[in-house]
Amino acid sequence: MRKVSGATDRVVVVGAGLGGLACALHLAAAGRQVTVVERESVPGGRNGRLALDGYQFDTGPTVLTMPELIAEPLAAVGENLSDWLELTPVDPAYRAYYPDGSTLDVLTDTVRMAGEISRVCGPREADGYLRFVEFARKLWLLERNDFIDRNLDTPVDLVNLNLVKLVGLGGLRRLQPKINQYFRDPRTQRIFSFQAMYAGLAPHDALAIYAVIAYLDSVAGVFFPRGGMHAVPRALAGAAEKHGVQFRYETTVTSVQTANGRATGVITDSGERIPADVVVLNPDLPVAYRDLLPETKRPRKLKYSPSCVVLHIGSDRTYSKIAHHNIHFGSAWKGTFDEVIRQGLLMSDPSLLVTNPSRSDPDVAPPGKQSYYILAPTPNLEAAPFDWEGGLDRRYADELLRTLEQRGYVGFRDGVEVERIVTPADWAAQGMAAGTPFAASHIFAQTGPFRPNNLHPTLPNVVFTGSGTQPGVGVPMVLISGKLAASRVTGTTGSGHLVGGAA
Repeated sequence: MRKVSGATDRVVVVGAGLGGLACALHLAAAGRQVTVVERESVPGGRNGRLALDGYQFDTGPTVLTMPELIAEPLAAVGENLSDWLELTPVDPAYRAYYPDGSTLDVLTDTVRMAGEISRVCGPREADGYLRFVEFARKLWLLERNDFIDRNLDTPVDLVNLNLVKLVGLGGLRRLQPKINQYFRDPRTQRIFSFQAMYAGLAPHDALAIYAVIAYLDSVAGVFFPRGGMHAVPRALAGAAEKHGVQFRYETTVTSVQTANGRATGVITDSGERIPADVVVLNPDLPVAYRDLLPETKRPRKLKYSPSCVVLHIGSDRTYSKIAHHNIHFGSAWKGTFDEVIRQGLLMSDPSLLVTNPSRSDPDVAPPGKQSYYILAPTPNLEAAPFDWEGGLDRRYADELLRTLEQRGYVGFRDGVEVERIVTPADWAAQGMAAGTPFAASHIFAQTGPFRPNNLHPTLPNVVFTGSGTQPGVGVPMVLISGKLAASRVTGTTGSGHLVGGAA
């Protein structure tokens, strides 16, 4: 494994996103002097917070899986997760709504879930589910240590016995045909393959290795932190500060200063120079190259994931039949992915995620009120440079609200008290390449060692963390990316072992 050369005592982390925070904790545990520079007034990056008239909205991810990956950087500095976060299992993890009027609760207890599938889709489908769980569990165990929780420099790093086992399991086949081996009902086929969109791909194009996302979502468990998802970066930042990490909020880094082929510090918008032996960059990787680094070798042209429109809604309407997370599938399936990913069109028959966080934590809304987070996948700005700021944002939001009313949210528009529309143009303004919060897609050529490396190719003390580098997109992967970035500095492997010896 390549690592940072030279002195590594003073580290500046640019950005207090989940990757930057996890990295800072691991570095503090290894005895480094760490300064985190964040342009906002709070930690979190795209996992931020929006306050509107007494409502509190999470601006980034709303689904939390694998809390042990939050526990890991906390444990590195001797802290316990339970002392920093109150996590509640979300049950059901999702409630799926189908065009035929049927619903299916996704339950993370496999016995209960088999019963739910048997009730809705029949006993044969329940048997397929149990076989899928065994496949996905084996897949996750094979992938985690050797292919995810590890720095990969070249394709040769992939060659090991578990790669053979992975091929034998069918992990390098296409996802949808693999899912169809276990499920025959279109309803179960959808609920265990839609997660490919998180990786920026249609299930028909994604590799079967991404079945692990469905495993993490649907089997390992979904949780909700008291105070909302923004409580996660607040906890990580609080623990980091307790253990000596210095935070500089409301401070924007405008460039990385270099001399003699190395980074020597960062320059802020006030002209201040913050010296560093190592610089870790948490902004979206292509944007970090473009805006912060000198004209050196840059990553090749990337293919980006689809984007999304998000509606943050504060409402006086309560819907007793919905769950915390709700997925409303349209009639179209493959055609929907083709529209968004291949044709650069808005969905003609939308599939939507509706999250109702105040159902689990009433404190995120005023008394008696409800908060809603509505997500609709859209093309990114490279696939479709729509004029979102020219009125399309309002028209599309109205269309989504009409769709929800048609699907059972009676009187939803009349109940809206506060609203914020977030479009691909807004994601771009926040510093996300191609206007997508989901970074580079996980096509084969952008996965594992083929994804942009987290160590700069010509500046040997500049490291990247976040969804744009290894291992990829999603809260679990970004937390792991922080540990992998720290290991480039400390010389340990992702699994915590010293290069050439035991930790």
